[in-house]
Amino acid sequence: MWLKKKDKVLVLAGRDKGKRGEILDRASDEMFIVAKTNLVKRHQKPKQNEKGGIIEKEMPMHQSKLMLVCGKCDSATSPKIQFLKDGEKVRVCRNCGEMIE
Repeated sequence: MWLKKKDKVLVLAGRDKGKRGEILDRASDEMFIVAKTNLVKRHQKPKQNEKGGIIEKEMPMHQSKLMLVCGKCDSATSPKIQFLKDGEKVRVCRNCGEMIE
């Protein structure tokens, strides 16, 4: 898996196609929650500490609908995985060749 929390991603498919966002959380092995994308409305009953009503929340998206955005060249890329001399695995942008943190 080459996507991580706090990565900037581009949505490739669905009603939010073309939007960019940050990964907030990993829902399961292949599902990620991206900020301000895949929003749905949920009807919530009032609770002791929370107000009731219709709330909007982000739902998970499959990894195949997301593509990593390089911070250096600001383009969507499918990163290469390379090993450094000390054996550490890093992600490298295919467009500009820079390491993606």
